[in-house]
Amino acid sequence: MTENEKRTHSDANSDVAEQLDQAQLIEETGAVRTQNAKHLIHCLNIIGQIEGHTILPDDAKTTKYEHVLPALVAIEQDRHVEGLLVLLNTMGGDVEAGLAIAEMISGMKTPTVSLVVGGGHSIGIPLAVSTDVSIIVPSASMTVHPVRTNGLVLGVPQTTIYFEKIQERITSFVTKNSRISEESLCSMMMNTQELSTDMGTVLSGKEAVSCGLIDRLGSLHEAIDALYHLIEVGEKRYQ
Repeated sequence: MTENEKRTHSDANSDVAEQLDQAQLIEETGAVRTQNAKHLIHCLNIIGQIEGHTILPDDAKTTKYEHVLPALVAIEQDRHVEGLLVLLNTMGGDVEAGLAIAEMISGMKTPTVSLVVGGGHSIGIPLAVSTDVSIIVPSASMTVHPVRTNGLVLGVPQTTIYFEKIQERITSFVTKNSRISEESLCSMMMNTQELSTDMGTVLSGKEAVSCGLIDRLGSLHEAIDALYHLIEVGEKRYQ
């Protein structure tokens, strides 16, 4: 085999290995990284239900927080990754897990943009507002409601206090990372006129922007443009 043939064979093996690594990355974390682009960005997909300490059924679409947390650490450390795009289509899920992911994203120096497509319900709201810029497509929706739980609970005052403290943590995070006021957010949560079997408010994409929960309306093109802008005008993470 000539040197050129060896080189071609080596390049082909390298391409196959890269494709396999990319496929494994998508399968395990719902993330993808595009190499041939103006800027190297990492795309993190948060879908279905946020899975926390309890394993959900096999037939449920989930985002596992034990995969996402170390992935965020790796992205923040990687000198090649210039930005993070978070795609959200989630029904919510485990409060502790969702809030943990949101806190991690909000604490990153890497430029971040979120794009809500489909839905960003429940604990998906802190995830949506955790980035530097949040965008929602017009057809998407977001459900704002108080903290809830499944299963047996003790009907004692301590339980109420516990839920109130969790609610305060979520409300504080959302108002800190968006333009919505605490009064407006709490009013939406406690709305009893909209949902037939629950309290809360369902917001369309336009309404989510109007109330200050999300920064702007847009789609994929606008999200990538916003992320490129943050990358180009921001200071370099590493010198």
